[in-house]
This record gives sequence, C-alpha cells and structure tokens, in this order.
Amino acid sequence: MTAKRAFGEGWRPVVSPIFRIEPIAWGAPPAGDYDALFVTSANAVRQAGKAIRPYAVIPAYAVGDATARALKAAGFTDIRTGRGDAATMLEAAAENGVTRALHLAGEDHRDAGLDTITIDRRIVYRSAAIERLGDKALAALREGGGAVLLHSGRAAEHFARLCDGARIARRHVRIAALAPAVLDAAGPGWRAGIAADKPDDAALLAAAARLCQ
Repeated sequence: MTAKRAFGEGWRPVVSPIFRIEPIAWGAPPAGDYDALFVTSANAVRQAGKAIRPYAVIPAYAVGDATARALKAAGFTDIRTGRGDAATMLEAAAENGVTRALHLAGEDHRDAGLDTITIDRRIVYRSAAIERLGDKALAALREGGGAVLLHSGRAAEHFARLCDGARIARRHVRIAALAPAVLDAAGPGWRAGIAADKPDDAALLAAAARLCQ
C-alpha cells in the first residue's frame, strides 16, 4: 500500500522486501471468551487464515489504516481504527469497556498493555530476514537520490546491516522513518535522516519529500 500511494503521488518506488512473512500454526480460542480482538499488523490478519473469521462477531481494534483494510477484507465490520500506535489503541479499548482481548501478533511483537485489560496473545506469523537486497534496490542505492522508507526498528537495523554487507556507503543514502525510534534504530552515518510527524504512510511520504528537497 505504501508503494501504491507513493506511485500515486508521483514517486517511482522500488519495492525490495527485506523480510519474508511466514505463517505459524496457532490454536484459535472461542470468540465468546473476549470483549474484543486486537490486531497490530495487517500481516497478522492475512497469516491467521480462516481461523480468524469467528472473531468478526466482536469489535476488532486495528492499530492503523492498513490493518483496518485487512480486517475489512477478511469480513470484519465492527472495526475501530487507531492512529498507528498500540498505546493509543489500547487506551481507546479501555475507554470502551474492554477488559479481556485476544491479540493476534507476529513473533517479533513489542509488548504493550494496560492493567485494566487482560490480553491473550497468539503468535500467528514470523518475519524471516532476507539476507540480500534485491538487484533493483542495490542499483537505486548506488545511483543515489530519493530516500529509503523504513517502517520499524527491526527493519531499520536489518537495512543498515544489509547496506554495510553490500558495501553501500551510508553517507550516500537518505532514510525516512515512520517514527523517531525507527530512525534511531538505523544508527548513524547516513547522508540525511528524518522521522514522520505521525506514524502513517501519508506522513512518511511527506517526510521523504522534505528530505529530498
């Protein structure tokens, strides 16, 4: 979705995944045991498979727009969309009286919680690191110009390792990060770096545009 938005805004995006998404078998508890479903990644919706469908009878809290779109495609109708961070999503759920929720997540999730909500977390996918940048990405990095978009701290750390391994000089690469913590995770030495004003694709692309001016 980020690439589609970028293309629509006049960018020429080069898509080069650095993780391979793999499903993990999980046991689906009864939907009636919970007040709500928490989903902090669109990949969790896609990789959970058909077992996610029974939870469409309870409210689903999506961390952001991409996750909400994945839930809608899976048949959910009562979707509460957050602003891109788990803490805000949890606060909204607490305000709506949620006391017990099922959280579908990836293997590298970050723990977040509130004392007032009991969270039952089930891991439904993993992100396996890919050990080489794609040829188009390598060519674009060596040509310079543009900016690399980084969506997570783990992605930032791995991208930095891949650049170093491919002998891509950091001083020639601009990076735009979804949040300040993501920018910090990339480490030092880049030509320029910027964090989005808020954690969504529109803000990330706006930040990249400022970086390239």
